[in-house]
Amino acid sequence: MGNPVLRVNNLGPNVNQSPRSENRRTEAGATVIQFGHCQLFTNRRELIVDGVPVPLGNRAFDVLQMLVVAGGHLVTKDEILSCVWRGVVVEENTLQVQITRVRRALGKDRGFLKTVSRRGYRFVAEVTSAAEEHEGTAQTTTTDALDRRRERRTNLPAVTSPLLDRQAELSEVLRLVAAHRVVTLTGAGGIGKTSLALEAARHLQSELPDGAWLVELGPLTDPDLVWVTVATALRLKLPAGASIDDLAHSLDTKHLLIVLDNCEHVIEAAASVVERLVRGTPAVRVLATSREPLRAEGEQVYQVPCLNVPPQETEDPNEVLRHGAVQLFVARARAAEPQFSTDRLVTAAIAEICRRLDGIPLAIELASARAATLGVKELAARLDDRFRLLTGGRRTALPRQQTLRATLDWSYELLSEVERAVLRRAAVLPGSFMLETACAVAVEGALTASVVIDSISNLVSKSMIAATLSDALVRYRLLETTRAYALEKLIMSDEFDPTARRHAEYYRAVFERAESEWETHTTDEWLATYAGRLDDVRAALDWAWSARGDVDIGVALTAAAVPLWIELSLLDECRARVDHALANLDRASIRGTRAEMQLWAGRAWTLVNSSVPVSETEAAWTHALEIAEPLGHVDYQLRALWGLWTCYYTRGEYPNALALADRFVKLAQTQSDPTDALVGERMRGTSLHYLGDQTGARYQLERMLNRYAAPIRRSHIVRFQFNQQILARKRTMCELWLQGLPDQALHLARDNVENARTVDHGSLSYALAFGACPVALWAGDLTTAEHFVTLLLDVSTVPGLRGWNDLGRYFEGALVVRRANGDSRLGLLRSALDALGARANDLRYPVFMREFAAALGIVGPVDARLAAIEPALARSRRETVHWCEPELLRINGELRLLNGDTGAAHAQQLFLQGLNCAHGLGALSWELRCATSLSRLWRNKHRIKEAYLLLAPILARFEEGFASADLMTAKALLDELQ
Repeated sequence: MGNPVLRVNNLGPNVNQSPRSENRRTEAGATVIQFGHCQLFTNRRELIVDGVPVPLGNRAFDVLQMLVVAGGHLVTKDEILSCVWRGVVVEENTLQVQITRVRRALGKDRGFLKTVSRRGYRFVAEVTSAAEEHEGTAQTTTTDALDRRRERRTNLPAVTSPLLDRQAELSEVLRLVAAHRVVTLTGAGGIGKTSLALEAARHLQSELPDGAWLVELGPLTDPDLVWVTVATALRLKLPAGASIDDLAHSLDTKHLLIVLDNCEHVIEAAASVVERLVRGTPAVRVLATSREPLRAEGEQVYQVPCLNVPPQETEDPNEVLRHGAVQLFVARARAAEPQFSTDRLVTAAIAEICRRLDGIPLAIELASARAATLGVKELAARLDDRFRLLTGGRRTALPRQQTLRATLDWSYELLSEVERAVLRRAAVLPGSFMLETACAVAVEGALTASVVIDSISNLVSKSMIAATLSDALVRYRLLETTRAYALEKLIMSDEFDPTARRHAEYYRAVFERAESEWETHTTDEWLATYAGRLDDVRAALDWAWSARGDVDIGVALTAAAVPLWIELSLLDECRARVDHALANLDRASIRGTRAEMQLWAGRAWTLVNSSVPVSETEAAWTHALEIAEPLGHVDYQLRALWGLWTCYYTRGEYPNALALADRFVKLAQTQSDPTDALVGERMRGTSLHYLGDQTGARYQLERMLNRYAAPIRRSHIVRFQFNQQILARKRTMCELWLQGLPDQALHLARDNVENARTVDHGSLSYALAFGACPVALWAGDLTTAEHFVTLLLDVSTVPGLRGWNDLGRYFEGALVVRRANGDSRLGLLRSALDALGARANDLRYPVFMREFAAALGIVGPVDARLAAIEPALARSRRETVHWCEPELLRINGELRLLNGDTGAAHAQQLFLQGLNCAHGLGALSWELRCATSLSRLWRNKHRIKEAYLLLAPILARFEEGFASADLMTAKALLDELQ
């Protein structure tokens, strides 16, 4: 069937044309008619439903064909009887029998056949037709197509009404989808984005071996579950612990279209999922609907326009009826009242209504649904009254918003007083809600729970509240414009404050309960229950802190909701909310209470690894500890001790950090959770490492890892920020490298990163920034280092973790220096160092100094180069940061050599100091570097034998890592000396 498809509904037949003449015209031009799941082959007199031939008698076939080609117009009983039973007198029930057979044959598409009481029938599906090729070819082609259709699966809903006056838009969307893998339909709510997307998907379905699939994001409240919703809609069975990469992998060989519907409230997550799917699959296409573009890579945006409305001067009824807005109005009105007529006066009134409603489908449907009961003229008059009322309002309001407001005014007045009260009170709920929540905010006085539930049901049936069935649960939601309208009504009724108080009290109780459940439920379970409540928390807090709110509720709810913000990585928002609560402690009279302790701990947690000075974090943890101790709250004492240890560790005050670690271990031994004491051992091992006791550090860390067990309580992560096993392994890999085991260090780095990817973004960032990236650079494995740096930069874009991005850019600069001219690339390294700001003094590991000094070695005076390394060396000695002292001494020596013979003596002294220091620390890798630098200096001074005797025994102590950069450099120098 190679001929272009003709769309019967788009041919624009005259409304007075008879069905029989339309029948003759269509049969002459095409012999294959397509609608819904069906194909009607007029030449072969065959009906195909979902790819399977369905038996249909001759009379029933004639009736179906006559109705289909009528193009949605009424076909009277007399016309059918005179055409199908020409010259034969039959009773009316004979026609009813054939109609019943037709409906039975159509199966799931039986709804297309509408009965017009006492008059006749109409076929309301959108119909496409095409000419059939010669019989043999057509038979083969049809058989192949049927075989493919039997195999194809889809979840697209059946067509229930034709897509009116959207042929130009549909053609453009089909063109875009054919040319681009990601297309987003944008526009205001109610503009018809979903209907257009579904129609496009139905047209494309036959061209896709694996079909077209609808993914509804409207009910979704947790952005992290976007990809899971996609997998569920596609009926994929992924293993436990699966990720979006597993989803992409499962679709690797598929040729399908995903319709991602209603993305606006999870826009970033949807964009991320789309990009990952498109990058990870060769043939998956995405057609999304959203009120704003996804801004995804490769996305093509199509703005869905309003329906066409008749110009003011249009008077001809036939011309009026050609406009899409009028067609939609008439179609919906006839669905409610089959005898709805369109004479000149009626069409003129409809045209006026559609113009007033700006051609917005949602507003037109709301209006037309009442036309059958009110009459078009009365409806136009009522809408006109509302528009006149709105004219005196805010002039800056969009016309579209004004029009919807008028429509809602009219709908609101048709509700009972009880229904209005329930709708108003439900408006304090910003997202989807359950009946329990609706009762919590609406029940008062005569409005009992049963009355509220009945009213919710009535409001759903009247399209004022949307209901969605998900996982056997029904969730309810007010459309955005409906909620804004009802909220204004709530304020005008003086009911806002009492309703908002009930809402805030309800969610305070919800999250106080959630805090205890957080200890025992899995992350997915807990988030599935509470992540969707974030908007409610925000709304409740906004009221609590308002002039007529309740400060006590605000403080209590803020403290209880801290775990939610942390689980969602909304650290900036958490800190802002907590700071506001702390600023109002005196008003709430809760000084020294558990709530204040929680707030200080929550604030401190959000400051860890942020750009805020460490002193602020230390002050917050100190406040939390001072409250926890008299309360006897050991859990929060441990959190505060860990936090203070982190502050000392970050500032390089390692003796004080070791003392806090000992204090932590002693207190943890009183707890029932053995993992608390293991956290203390990791803190000890880390402190010993920076103090230069590598043997003691490795012992403590390996002892901790050998005894490690998963924590009993989920709050373990929030109490001590990251996965402790991953942190211990991160430090262990550094110990392995320092002690001359680079292969084991790299193996542990790769394994630790893979494990961290399955845990959380924070632990992964830490494993990369303070373990995998430096170890790979130390070992000179630039390919692996690039992989780790890219991963760190990617993961650090997650909200709440962007502080890690500065470290990622610093490592990126280190890679650039290794591979390119430092003169042209020094800026990247310097800008990253500047971005670290005050933290740079805390984070300047030898690898940082080495790369920065190496870049400076190409440009600039020696004094500037030394200025990059000497402060770090002085601080290492001053604050007993011995672990990196050998490397700092060596780098200083290398820079001294740039002064020629005048600096050689000083450089030799520095190399010898570094060599002795490294030997005393048991840091074989530092010892090799110092020996290599000193041997190279002696070689240049023609002290060949001394150089060889120095380097050879140190190199011989290595049992692995012979492909690493340091060992290869040392081996090349030794061969030259030999």
